[in-house]
Amino acid sequence: MMSLKWLEWAQQIQAISQSGLAYSKDVYDIERFKELRELSAEIVTEYSNKNLDEVKRIFINEEGYQTPKVDVRAVVFKEDKILMVKEKSDNRWTLPGGWADIGISPSQNAVKEVEEESGYIVKPKRVLAVLDRNMHPHTPNIYHSYKLFIECELIGGAPKTSVETSDVGFFSRDSLPTLSIERITEAQLQWAFDCRKKENIEVLFD
Repeated sequence: MMSLKWLEWAQQIQAISQSGLAYSKDVYDIERFKELRELSAEIVTEYSNKNLDEVKRIFINEEGYQTPKVDVRAVVFKEDKILMVKEKSDNRWTLPGGWADIGISPSQNAVKEVEEESGYIVKPKRVLAVLDRNMHPHTPNIYHSYKLFIECELIGGAPKTSVETSDVGFFSRDSLPTLSIERITEAQLQWAFDCRKKENIEVLFD
């Protein structure tokens, strides 16, 4: 299932308006690009449960040339079970991770997110997948993003929740919990399990 067309159009219009505002000098062009930004916000509001003012704040805070955001997810196994955390925002489960932070590498982001969200200490091993969120059946999101899945080795720590997570656990592929589809899909988890005991893999992309 691809992302909804209205969301693709809104993201594209937002990207055009943001780039135009970043590089335009003419006052009339600037006004037109602001109108495009307003239109993209109205599209998102009309077809989602978002408030118009909330969407406008998100769009206005974006500056410069528009590029996809990066979501880094850590894949951590203990024996044949995968580490997952329960998100407070929707009471559903996902892999530890989130938006990549400025100033540190993708693997460093994965390690940081695992410790912050689950309490465990890990060491990065390899990239399993680089996916375009829009090409997978996630719930709609304002942002266009790429998802990086990095397999990590468990080396220490103990289960601990955080300001974003309410529970931590390991799950087998046949007993997965209710998933936070905004962040992870079952197909993505099954791919991670498929890679578990393979020494050489072909990185999944797009």
